Amino acid sequence: MDLLGDPAGRAEDAPDAVRVDGRGLSRAELLARAAAVAAEIGGAEAVAVHATATVETVVAVVGGILAGVPVVPLPPDSGPAERDHILGDSKARLLMAARDAFDPAAGGPPLVPVDDLPSASSAPAPQPPPGAATALVLYTSGTTGAPKGVLISRAAIAAGLDALAEAWDWTAGDVLVHGLPLFHVHGLVLGVLGALRTGSPLVHTGRPRPAAYAAAAERHGGSLFFGVPTVWSRVCDDPASARALRGARLLVSGSAALPVPVFDRLAELTGHRPVERYGMTETLITVSARAGGDRRPGHVGTPLPGVRTRVVAEDGSPVPCDGETPGELQVRAPMLFSGYLGRPEATAAAYTPDGWFRTGDIAAIGPDGWHRIVGRASTDLIKSGGYRIGAGEVENALLAHPAVREAAVVGTPHADLGEQVTAYVVADGATGPELIDFVAERLSAHKRPRVVHLVGALPRNAMGKVVKTRLAEIPTETNSPEAASPETA
Repeated sequence: MDLLGDPAGRAEDAPDAVRVDGRGLSRAELLARAAAVAAEIGGAEAVAVHATATVETVVAVVGGILAGVPVVPLPPDSGPAERDHILGDSKARLLMAARDAFDPAAGGPPLVPVDDLPSASSAPAPQPPPGAATALVLYTSGTTGAPKGVLISRAAIAAGLDALAEAWDWTAGDVLVHGLPLFHVHGLVLGVLGALRTGSPLVHTGRPRPAAYAAAAERHGGSLFFGVPTVWSRVCDDPASARALRGARLLVSGSAALPVPVFDRLAELTGHRPVERYGMTETLITVSARAGGDRRPGHVGTPLPGVRTRVVAEDGSPVPCDGETPGELQVRAPMLFSGYLGRPEATAAAYTPDGWFRTGDIAAIGPDGWHRIVGRASTDLIKSGGYRIGAGEVENALLAHPAVREAAVVGTPHADLGEQVTAYVVADGATGPELIDFVAERLSAHKRPRVVHLVGALPRNAMGKVVKTRLAEIPTETNSPEAASPETA
């Protein structure tokens, strides 16, 4: 399975097939350096990559693919406990990094200094051995326990990238621009392997700064831009940089829900209604808006080719596809993971008896197949007074207030209602009662927050997602009206 695509018709020596933080490699140079890595690591059970945003990370990952050795991206900012867990659990026998990028004193397997290896000759790049199935072992965030290794096969990556290329009209004529971390699906699978498979040059900006995106548009002809909601929010806060993206072909947002006000502002400044898509580590991308179709704020599109989805209630019964009723989203697709490394029980539990993957996400599907993600079942489905309330809907209502910059909504215990809607809000000058009334004017009364905590910032992870399990740790100023009766809840 050739994940890197067919180079026929491409200029192998064209400059900067991959450019990371100002350093470029032609495709031929990349393959030559990766072939040297493949020769060094061939036969290993698994290899880790100190996944900094550098050319060396790209070379190391491609080298693992050429060798047919599973690659384990190691977040460069991981603490000792997380690093030791990932290295030990994955049984990575070698650690690849630039010589000066990783301190051997930190411990772990022997270091392979990617930048010290001489490039291979012009001979054909090695082919993975027969039976090489797993390309990547990506670790979950560990919010419900120790991070689990997700086995991503070569076939799943190929199926996922080809489906996206079709959905987004993604070709070798594009120039992909992003500055996302290279240890997640978004930045690594889509943002590196996707570019290599389609043949589109990649410009990685090192970090996803608005000015860097604008510069890539102007200097390198960037046509396809990837970002998470935090990136696009910052682009909107920099109108000059946003307007520099008017010449792009497609802006793609993922890894978390894009707030509707950010969607609207981005469309206003850039002239592009962004494409949203949905996926997770275990599924890659399964649902997306299309380059040639509609883009709806607050929605992530329709299933990609080969993907089937359904939403079910807690008892497993079907949920009507009316665009309003939420249920757990379940998926069947060729781009699903092969299982959790060394955890057969967890793998089995992730599937229904009839073979559907349980995403753990709450969604509503409309009659036309458009999907709206409400949030995680564990944190974003609030059961209050007999009602099922999606946190995302309340968050979007809060974000529509001109003073609100960030909002996160969760359910908290309530003696009478079971759970109450509780909001954590970063706002300039607004009061809690004012925000509660603002939501009540736009949504059903039972969906309004009962309590609003005004905070200075929301806790986020490396991908910009709010970590709701840490909200209770934030110093707050609490505003709440007198509790309503159950009849008016």
